[in-house]
Amino acid sequence: MQILFDPEEQLFHLQNKHTSYVMKVTEEGYLAHLYWGRKLRSSSTAHLLKMIDRPFSPNCNPENPAFSLDTLPQEYPVYGHGDFRVPALEAIFADGTSVVDLRYRNHRILEGKPALAGLPMIYTESPHEALTLEIDLFDPVQELQVTLLYTVFSQIGVITRSARLYNAGQQPIQLTRALSMSLDLPCSSWDMMQLSGAWGRERHLVRRPVVPGMQAVESRRGASSHHQNPFLALMASDARDTHGEVMAVNLVYSGNFLALAEQDSLQQTRLQIGINPADFSWLLEPGEIFQTPEAVLVYSAEGLDGMTEIFHNAYRERLCRGLHRHQPRPILINNWEATYFAFDEEKLLQLAEEAGQLGIELFVLDDGWFGQRDNDKTSLGDWRVNLKKLPHGLAGLAESIAEKGMKFGLWFEPEMVSPESQLFREHPDWCLHVPGRRSSTGRHQYVLDFSRKDVCDFIVHSVSEILSSAPIQYVKWDMNRHMTEIGSACLPVERQRETAHRYMLGLYAVMETLTTRFPEVLFESCSGGGGRFDPGMLYYMPQTWTSDNTDAIERLYIQYGTALVYPPITMGAHVSAVPNHQVQRITPLATRGIVAMGGNFGYELDITKLTNEEKNIVAEQVETYKQIRETVQFGRYFALANPFEGDFYAWMFVSQNRQQAVVSCVTKLQQANHAIHRLRLKGLDAEAQYRVELVQGMSYESDIYGGDELMYAGIAIPYFTTDFQSCMWKLSKLNA
Repeated sequence: MQILFDPEEQLFHLQNKHTSYVMKVTEEGYLAHLYWGRKLRSSSTAHLLKMIDRPFSPNCNPENPAFSLDTLPQEYPVYGHGDFRVPALEAIFADGTSVVDLRYRNHRILEGKPALAGLPMIYTESPHEALTLEIDLFDPVQELQVTLLYTVFSQIGVITRSARLYNAGQQPIQLTRALSMSLDLPCSSWDMMQLSGAWGRERHLVRRPVVPGMQAVESRRGASSHHQNPFLALMASDARDTHGEVMAVNLVYSGNFLALAEQDSLQQTRLQIGINPADFSWLLEPGEIFQTPEAVLVYSAEGLDGMTEIFHNAYRERLCRGLHRHQPRPILINNWEATYFAFDEEKLLQLAEEAGQLGIELFVLDDGWFGQRDNDKTSLGDWRVNLKKLPHGLAGLAESIAEKGMKFGLWFEPEMVSPESQLFREHPDWCLHVPGRRSSTGRHQYVLDFSRKDVCDFIVHSVSEILSSAPIQYVKWDMNRHMTEIGSACLPVERQRETAHRYMLGLYAVMETLTTRFPEVLFESCSGGGGRFDPGMLYYMPQTWTSDNTDAIERLYIQYGTALVYPPITMGAHVSAVPNHQVQRITPLATRGIVAMGGNFGYELDITKLTNEEKNIVAEQVETYKQIRETVQFGRYFALANPFEGDFYAWMFVSQNRQQAVVSCVTKLQQANHAIHRLRLKGLDAEAQYRVELVQGMSYESDIYGGDELMYAGIAIPYFTTDFQSCMWKLSKLNA
């Protein structure tokens, strides 16, 4: 890890153990991008910047007709001064103009990593873990300063970027576009990879060639969304799992975002990510600062496996925080699909009795415990226990569950309010709304205005009262609709388009307060399942409910896509009943268990209705997961077979010391008389011997194999003849 500056060449060279990132200040004072790729020994890379006089590309320096911002590979391009590509920054000044001209002013190299006020970020625990470069760019006419922040780390392979905008003048500036990063990459045959979908089929892998023009993914929904994830990667066209270049960006933000790749006429590709400019502006008064969210950049020369390892290490070690970061996560049962709203204390204790006997460790009470909440049309915001359902309150219920050997967890949806609620009747102006406009509902509810301090204070108080009233050790924080009529009663006219971002700042402040006040509580985020599975949420809540779709086969695609970027320890995964409640598919209980063991394991079904045989299977699954839990949650993940490309999905986890590994495989629809497939394993010690045991699946003799044999020759998948079958192997290294 180092940041080098060559004053003679005006070159910046950032290095970590994986990559080099090189920039140069041109003679005209612009900050140009030279290189991002494999780690370089030399800083003598100024020769990489080649400029040619191009027709219809304007020249800001008449003495150098070859120089044009329209073709210069830039670090933070702006609007109006000769670059016709998409800018990272746009603004309207007091004189009504929008031309911005940013030139290099100075820079600083700092030990450590400064905090980003009010925003989540990759953090350090010691100043020696990182170096930060701050580069000041300045527009002397409009007196706007943009400070670009770059951080490199000693132990994690990411580079982080963001921008800090400062109004150094005497007149206000209206920001209309302020992205977190921009990167101009040279000619190449790129593919673009994104994670897209919808409710119930989140983060499906989409890969397509980059073509001339703009290709983008975005959310305008007030959340990062089920539909697109704030992630984008450019891949060499020949890149695959284990080889080829991958350049990826992920935004540490949970609201509206834009990620794009624009290929120009010279085949340069501009990669950008940041807050979505749609319905965004920010009034920057004299002396004020606007800080953009952080972008996480990952370069891999070892294909998707290399990219995934870097993201997983960074997020597991330096994004997720708190007491639970390195603690094994409990096996839970959630009552939602077992009872929905139709429960009472007796029914919950019946579920808990069975769960405790099967070895489950945490009982989670989902929606319906408060107010008059017998359906989804009422009571959000009225966070008071329904004593008709729970006559002994949450404390009495939690005590009874503890007697059965389990911890107790609780569902909230604090960001919402029901029209049929005491809170809405008393404070109708507390929800997002535009005067004179009809307010849309979603799931029969409105969105509270978290840009308001009084709303945030109320939520902190209400949730704190509940969490202090009983031994609650887990919280599922849900958010079940997206934003419409985005306006705030507390903001003036000129600041209404700040509402969505101010909402996120308010939400982050609430989460920071609650997670700090209750550090022993394991918080899990949720938004109709995986509708807000992003790095911003993981900074406050170290795991996320991956999807409301619990069908084992649908989950293959969802969990594969999610695990490309996010560590399995962040993914909630449950076994549910069949026919599945989302797609009505019937899959074997063994297969449902193996799929759910690909993340934080749990159950979401009425276990009192299981047969004795099924209960025995559940008990075996629980015991199996306890044996492999630390390898799954803290080991290295590898995808062995892509479900989007074949008839099955296979994956494995390898403990950090390579002493244990777990390999799983789930088939989809079977073919008659099909081939025998072999899985080539990854990440093992090639020189070691491993005992291979089939934990679940068809009969398979335990035997001893070399790590090299397992990785290079592979292991045969059992010959299944029916649909939706699965198997799991446990590997144990034999010490010489």
